[in-house]
Amino acid sequence: MSDSVKKIGRRTFLGASGRLAGGVALASTARSYANILGANDRISLGHVGIGNRGRELLQIAGALEESHKVEMTAVCDLWTVNRDRAVQANAALYGRPPRAFPNVEELLASKDVDAVLISTPEHSHSPILALAVEAGKDAYVEKPMGNALEEIKAARAAVKKNERIVQVGTQHRSEPYPRLAHDLVQGGALGEVSKVEVEWNYHGPRWRGRPEVHQIREQDTDWRRWLMARPYRPFDPRVYFEFRLYREFSSGIPDQWMSHGIDLVHWFLNDPLPRSVIAHGGVFAWPDGRENPDTFQALLEYPNGFLVSYSTSFGNDAPGFTRYMGKKATLFNFGGEGSPRYQVVEEKGNHESNAAVDAERPARYLQLPGETGLPPTSIDDLSREHMANWLECLRTRRPPHATVDDGFAHSVACIMAAQSYWSGKRLYWDAANEAIVDHDPGRAAS
Repeated sequence: MSDSVKKIGRRTFLGASGRLAGGVALASTARSYANILGANDRISLGHVGIGNRGRELLQIAGALEESHKVEMTAVCDLWTVNRDRAVQANAALYGRPPRAFPNVEELLASKDVDAVLISTPEHSHSPILALAVEAGKDAYVEKPMGNALEEIKAARAAVKKNERIVQVGTQHRSEPYPRLAHDLVQGGALGEVSKVEVEWNYHGPRWRGRPEVHQIREQDTDWRRWLMARPYRPFDPRVYFEFRLYREFSSGIPDQWMSHGIDLVHWFLNDPLPRSVIAHGGVFAWPDGRENPDTFQALLEYPNGFLVSYSTSFGNDAPGFTRYMGKKATLFNFGGEGSPRYQVVEEKGNHESNAAVDAERPARYLQLPGETGLPPTSIDDLSREHMANWLECLRTRRPPHATVDDGFAHSVACIMAAQSYWSGKRLYWDAANEAIVDHDPGRAAS
């Protein structure tokens, strides 16, 4: 790698998103790329970043090979072990090995790759998404779409400029039970919602203890490329694989968990960007050198007039829940992230809560057509609906279920929560200037 690439900074990297290392123009590929696929054409996929989540996406794509006429023809990972493993896994799925690339620019230069999956570490989602769409590729990018404001802005602009089909990996938007809940809320069944509570917990030192930490050698990867636009630091295998514990690369709980929860709030209530956010927490359960909190809570106020409380503890696995509190009814979701068990409980008007009155409140579970029993308590983590929706949209050119605007919105909420946690301040979204500020932009300065 050249010294100019090694010393690349964030602004330089984003400004160079239309160029390959060595000066090959990606923009020309985008301009010449006619990506309207016929009904019988095979979709050729490339995959960038094949770690834990990447291997799950690999299996999901493979399961759609026949139904959606798709093949993984190229893979890319900086670590030789992940790259070789991905070649073997895809060869087993498709009957022939994909091409393997150590660097994303080389994969994106392949004109026969129609679209890419991006499941790299969180700090590289938006920069690689920008590179991909500038190269003319459609993309499926894992959540969060990004965790730096200027980077998600640049990625969103690149997607729209190049008119690419991008699905952000907030997969619950494509699952059947959340879709039932969304339609119920949008139909007015809850009435005016004033408060939402989301609590998802886990008992254990989440994200610590990855075995790969003891397997990787610096010479088997490209550490400077892994850092992307973040400042240089010496090679650290813990940061490489346990990046969600380190604030420079991830916010941890907001990026990984709150992104899903707040995305559903945005979707259900059709109010995509918070007015203000304040967050608190700390490392109370697992003082193992992690920088990001293992116990976290955020309060988010929205322009339409409701408050959202998001909370997670890694020190206790108390049952998770979500509830949307409206004047006509409450929508409960029993369980943690992705639980399909939704119940609607009607309000009975003004009363003091007691067991006798509560027993009279009409309640019903949301059920799929033909379903008679209780909905399940969990779903397959490898559900295929979200990727299937994206693949269908590659052919129709219609917007997918989780667009780049949806990804931008959940990323803003999570970025604000992380910045509030670290600064100790209530932060506001300045919608007119798309900026995060520490004062209410709607009030004139005194």
